[in-house]
Amino acid sequence: MNPADALDIGQAAIWTVVVACSPAVIVAMLVGLVIALIQALTQVQEITLTFVPKILAILLVTSLTAPFVGAVIFSFAEATYSRIPNGF
Repeated sequence: MNPADALDIGQAAIWTVVVACSPAVIVAMLVGLVIALIQALTQVQEITLTFVPKILAILLVTSLTAPFVGAVIFSFAEATYSRIPNGF
């Protein structure tokens, strides 16, 4: 394996992590933004108020996007394992 192959696999791994985590991160950002807006409008500054809705939203999104995340990880693993017979 030469350095270019290692960089290619590393780049694909990082991109796989970004794509697989993006649904949960985007939903957590949106829910956090909405909660922050509600807290600013009502002047209720309870810190624990943000955690429960974020956790529930992330669990819901993770359960709904599990097939997509699994397919992304599977395609990365398949592409990586297909390079083994050729010596990377």
